[in-house]
Amino acid sequence: LSLSERFSGGTAEMFAELRKGHRSGLATLRAYSDCVANLAANPATFARNFAYLQIDLTDPDFRKHLMKHAKESRVELEKLVREAIKSEELLPSTNAKQLARTIEAVVGGSMMSWAYSQEGPAAKWMRHDLDAVLKPYLRKNP
Repeated sequence: LSLSERFSGGTAEMFAELRKGHRSGLATLRAYSDCVANLAANPATFARNFAYLQIDLTDPDFRKHLMKHAKESRVELEKLVREAIKSEELLPSTNAKQLARTIEAVVGGSMMSWAYSQEGPAAKWMRHDLDAVLKPYLRKNP
């Protein structure tokens, strides 16, 4: 429980670290997907993390930390989408709040889908799905 609490309090720092290594909001969104893919580095790692998720979903003391992290992650994802819009990587008409929620859903769902198929590395599988979602929002270069 203590570890869960510590993890949930480090969301902003996690995203700050992701930003350090990437020049743009779009690159950082992709790095986020790669970071989450570490939870599925291999089938055994995924199974272990999935077992922890089951506890997070069913135990109220753990769930409050999961919810805190989830809410803060969505806020950070929205900030990255807004950065990508501002830097003209994404179309100005992009609904940042909705796209952040979609990215959250796609990254999590893609990891689960990878667990079923286990075709190649999870990071590659998940990045492919993220890029498919981002494609209609990408600003076209002249």
